[in-house]
Amino acid sequence: MLILGAGINGAALARELVLNQIPVCLVDTADIGFGATAYSSRLIHGGLRYLEHGEFDLVRESLAERNRLVALAPHLVRPLRLYIPVAGRWGGLFDSARRFLGFERPARKANVQQQRGLWLVRLGLGFYDAYAGTHALERYRVYRVEQAAASPIPRVDAQRFHWLCAYSDAQVQFPERFTLALLADAQRLAKAGGVPFEVHTYRRAELHGDEVRLAPVAGLYRREASPSVTLRPAAIVNATGAWVDFTLSELRITQRKFMGGTKGSHFLTYHPGLRAALGDGAIYAEAPDGRPVFIMPFDDGTLVGTTDLPYSDRPETAVASPDELQYLVETVNAIIAGVRLTLDDIVLHYSGIRPLPATGAGVPAAITRRHWMEEHADAAVPCYSIIGGKLTTCRSLAESATAMLLARLGRPRMQTSQDRPLPGAEDYPASPDALVAEQQVLASSHGLRPAQVAAMWRLCGTQVREILAAEGTCGGESLVGTELPVEFCRWSMLEEWTVTLADLVERRLMLLYEPGLSEATLRQLGQIMVAAGRASPDELERQLGETRARLAQHFGRTVPTDPLPRGNGRPAPTPGPRAAAGS
Repeated sequence: MLILGAGINGAALARELVLNQIPVCLVDTADIGFGATAYSSRLIHGGLRYLEHGEFDLVRESLAERNRLVALAPHLVRPLRLYIPVAGRWGGLFDSARRFLGFERPARKANVQQQRGLWLVRLGLGFYDAYAGTHALERYRVYRVEQAAASPIPRVDAQRFHWLCAYSDAQVQFPERFTLALLADAQRLAKAGGVPFEVHTYRRAELHGDEVRLAPVAGLYRREASPSVTLRPAAIVNATGAWVDFTLSELRITQRKFMGGTKGSHFLTYHPGLRAALGDGAIYAEAPDGRPVFIMPFDDGTLVGTTDLPYSDRPETAVASPDELQYLVETVNAIIAGVRLTLDDIVLHYSGIRPLPATGAGVPAAITRRHWMEEHADAAVPCYSIIGGKLTTCRSLAESATAMLLARLGRPRMQTSQDRPLPGAEDYPASPDALVAEQQVLASSHGLRPAQVAAMWRLCGTQVREILAAEGTCGGESLVGTELPVEFCRWSMLEEWTVTLADLVERRLMLLYEPGLSEATLRQLGQIMVAAGRASPDELERQLGETRARLAQHFGRTVPTDPLPRGNGRPAPTPGPRAAAGS
């Protein structure tokens, strides 16, 4: 099977197919997790607002997957308590009834949508908990806003809101690492079962009759200037998300327009007042135009998103606009008590295109989040496209897609991943105290500080045991501006399909979100690549320049010349009481 697209859905499908003894070649024109996977709201959720559109089966599926992923990937997916600020008792009942019956308000009137009231929110949360099952996360509860001083709930504007309705979902801080874990598991399965499994990044698939040529993307570095690979796949799965239509065009497969993705932008801030007001919970609120906005803890910072705008250009060109950022800033200021954010408080921003199907929905929020496999009958090679899909349902999407593909191939389904932990979740410590104790033992056994082991753990979980056992004593040197041991950075570069410096910064070591990232950090990483033969000195200078430019232009992040000192208003991430249980 040839899978195009190494995002969350492509990786999950690759794993499921290899689990069923099907050889897989996974290809992407960029890096693993480069698209919407890296630009999401980083939530694993049941889709509370899908209830208003009558998509009960989607909510049930999403909640089942949420519960499953919390159990199967505790190092990456952690329970999160969310709070919905509510102003009145009866608001939104008519609007919700109309949406439930399929009558959407025209987009031009979306800005006058009535805010949802207490009784509507309680009704929705009651259904939500019922669908989640009896052994799910903590159930919903209603607080009076004036209880904030005496309760662990966010501090919202008491002049505007009277209640906070709390419910449970989950957060995946690094979906990029989740995607890598899926591929690491596929690699393990392939090795154990003797099943061919290959991952090719920065390659473009060209269809010639019943053959596919995988050619290096133009403009890459010397190491990637290797001969093209030609294969004859049994089938092709187009899992390129928001790029689905572009991919079909490049394969010369003529089809109708499938994708109608919308643009979602987010920003990260280290405003201390906002983080203090949030506590360990998140806020799910409505902006004045009815769009959902999340205000979520992100280590010692706060992640805010999202917008929901139609977008027709190539997905990789999406960048958060000043208007979007101002919209999000103003929404936060209207919700949180005593906080006045400005654009200057934004540390970085990102924007991605949701892989939503093209529909006639009147407003973007009404576009279905369902997923399906579309078969293309006129292709020389059996070809299918994955339409839709989201982080939460990546595993169930892969399971259903695999069942369909196996049926087409006349092969029986042997296994599913329903109860299979991700790498890093095996024999996971049963409590926060047990986790801290194990990290301390690992640190003393390998010449590290506990903070260094914790920094690796938040990326790899129990895989740290294997990594340290293979690498031996790591010594005490950390990458400049971080707690990550240099030897761990070298391991990631060699073992996790890394090609470029940007791969390490954005999607392996998650340095994009590290307050201590500096020019010295980038140069030290570059020197590690040169020493390992992954780049020449000339290539290193080119990659350094391109990485700096991308950080500035795509994320709004300027890399300082010197490392930022600790405690300068943008503190380094440290696990709090909630994070310590899983990080």
